[in-house]
Amino acid sequence: MNRKNTGRAALAALPFLLALAADLILFATRRDRLPAQLASHFVGNGRADDYAGRTSYVVITTVLLVGIGALWVLMTARGGFHGRAYRRVVACGYAVAGFLGYLMAVVLLVNVDAAEDGQGRAQGVSFPMWQLAAALGVAALAFGLGLLLAAVAPVPEEPSVDGQADGVAAGGERIALAAGEVAGWARSTGNRWLLPAVALTCAGGVALLFTVGWSAAVPVVLVGLLLLSFARPNVAVDRRGITVSGMLPWPRVRVPLDRIETAASRDIKPLAEYGGWGYRIRPGRTGVMIRSGEGIVARLADGRDFAVTVDDSATAAALLNTLIDQRRTEH
Repeated sequence: MNRKNTGRAALAALPFLLALAADLILFATRRDRLPAQLASHFVGNGRADDYAGRTSYVVITTVLLVGIGALWVLMTARGGFHGRAYRRVVACGYAVAGFLGYLMAVVLLVNVDAAEDGQGRAQGVSFPMWQLAAALGVAALAFGLGLLLAAVAPVPEEPSVDGQADGVAAGGERIALAAGEVAGWARSTGNRWLLPAVALTCAGGVALLFTVGWSAAVPVVLVGLLLLSFARPNVAVDRRGITVSGMLPWPRVRVPLDRIETAASRDIKPLAEYGGWGYRIRPGRTGVMIRSGEGIVARLADGRDFAVTVDDSATAAALLNTLIDQRRTEH
């Protein structure tokens, strides 16, 4: 990791480390005043309905803040964010760290000096619901601090969007086809993290079925199955245009050939350019973002771009340009 990325990673990690340090210091200074089993989960009226040991509290707090912090560091340092987008991402990390750190601190503090029952569980502990509003206030203040620090620190420069747009507008390579010859291109694409995410989602749905009930489990399982159906989508280019489909007939995305002006292949950063993965809608562009890397970028007749990340995108773009030329010749 170069010096620039190291600085960005440190700035993104700072709020999560500070929140973790604050929570662990609170725990260490009040450990002897805590019950053996802390009230750790609360229902809508603030009453406790689940408990966790002291060690569990430390482990959960550490895993929560370190895990989310690590994801934020990776996203900030390697996500390709620039300018205002970079500052907002950093500030959102500060807000998340402030919100979670504050809530974990409140859970600890409401258990201080609580009486214990015969099993060592805290008695008479409740979580004041106004603390959620206070946590949001802390998050807002942390967001402002993050914006300030990101503005003071060197901000990565915005890449030249015009250069990318010109690369699409100018067209690109063609594939030689004889008169009357028909050609098509198809490729599957995927993300190595998507299948584990599907498995975790479905497992979470099964766990909810046994712990909460079918009303909470069914929507989660359905989301998991929908993700599974689109875990390795197929991208096809032919005389109909660009088609992106999963294992099921739906959902399917199709961009007709007569809407496409030209196509090109280039490297795509979904987080920086489209704000994430999946089917994305952004000002001036839409796309199906499965992973970072090469992809097809098609300039449409209305001036917008449609993109999909897939391997061998140069061949697909070249075929699209050839098919577009044939369509224009025919008309």
